[in-house]
Amino acid sequence: MKAILVEELGGPDKLVYRDHEIGEPGPGQVKISVKYAGVNFPDILIIRGKYQFQPDLPFSPGGEVAGVIKAVGSDVTEFNPGDRVVSGTSWGGFAEEALGFAANTQKLPDTVSFKDAAAVLMTHGTVIHALKDRAKLQKGETLAILGASGGVGSAAIQLGKIIGAKVIACASTDEKLSFCKELGADEVFKYNPGNIKQGLKDLTDGRGVDVIFDAVGGDYTEQAFRAIAPMGRFLVVGFASGYVPKIPMNLPLLKSASLTGVFWGNFFRNYPEENKVNIQRLLEMLSSHKLRPMIDSEIPLSKSAEALKKIENRQVLGKIILKT
Repeated sequence: MKAILVEELGGPDKLVYRDHEIGEPGPGQVKISVKYAGVNFPDILIIRGKYQFQPDLPFSPGGEVAGVIKAVGSDVTEFNPGDRVVSGTSWGGFAEEALGFAANTQKLPDTVSFKDAAAVLMTHGTVIHALKDRAKLQKGETLAILGASGGVGSAAIQLGKIIGAKVIACASTDEKLSFCKELGADEVFKYNPGNIKQGLKDLTDGRGVDVIFDAVGGDYTEQAFRAIAPMGRFLVVGFASGYVPKIPMNLPLLKSASLTGVFWGNFFRNYPEENKVNIQRLLEMLSSHKLRPMIDSEIPLSKSAEALKKIENRQVLGKIILKT
């Protein structure tokens, strides 16, 4: 089979496309014939050796796939060859075949396409965990999203509105803000580190934001935190800026606010049953058309480097998917 491989750590230009065999599934694993794979910011980190988990070389990036079960491990009873599934793989997904753990795999309803499933698993899986499990966002609360036009940001707009929050989408260009409005954001705000504190205060009549979803980090984080409401929850989701910030710890104290980490990879590995409940809810939303995947572009597997460059250069509105 063909796969995109990392044979030496580095940028997208170091990726190679060649034949590669992954073997048969071991205990607890399933082998999937991949139809589509999602492309996400962690794929940039993992090919550069900067992700929290790092596989041995050579490996294929790609943390989520949708496709058909080809084979199952000896102890796997809940799946059979031919089942339509979506699976969180952590890596290995940029390939015509991938191995995933049965615990992180879910059957697809006939009403959900492979394409849509691959576009929502990691982004919306992260966001539903963030908003439901970690922030416990409530109807009527305010939700501010930093980096709102990207994969997890656009997912946060959608799920925030489904929950019933007032959504403030923060992005850096008019084009991105227009996209956020189309997704249903109540307010949009063109931000920079110098204006974000006052901008969020103004948009909440001085009260501050109940929940802040930060996948950007860098110079934005502290200033955004200074605009949080009393008893607010600040979700630390990622660092797309490339810079991990530090916050004076008197700020959470003075605001009676919490800093809350969101690491979906850890959640689906250690709490698979709770994660399955979340993913089932997402699939039900897809099936009923309450949730609409925002696909920026569909790119052939062989051109994966092009997809990763678009993400690295922040040129993506929504989600990129790869077709095998």
